[in-house]
Amino acid sequence: MSKKVVEVKTLKEGKYIILDGEASKITSISTSSPGKHGASKARLEAVGVFDNQKRTITKPVDTKVDIPMIDKRTGQVLALMGNEVQIMDLESYETLELPIPNELKDKLGEGTEIEYIEALGNFKIMRTK
Repeated sequence: MSKKVVEVKTLKEGKYIILDGEASKITSISTSSPGKHGASKARLEAVGVFDNQKRTITKPVDTKVDIPMIDKRTGQVLALMGNEVQIMDLESYETLELPIPNELKDKLGEGTEIEYIEALGNFKIMRTK
């Protein structure tokens, strides 16, 4: 698993964070002002990249959290197999079998170039080129 450790105060909307062992994209951040006896807190809302589940955490802003290293790659569709597609990475030439996202079902065909991401051992097709 490739990940990096950063403080909560450095995170921004649209960036990624690891929540419950899943790579999640931050949708909103709100911070409270520091109280009389404590540090300010940040409330993060995020949506899982691979499972689309909404997750929320509240932590002090100086707490360290893990962020995933997202690897964006390109590939070419080799074969359509029902709800899955077989793709070949255009750099390493390895083949992968990935589920087809609903929004791309009619756009994928053999020979189509796609962009996909890898994070924490999971893969997802993002868009066609």
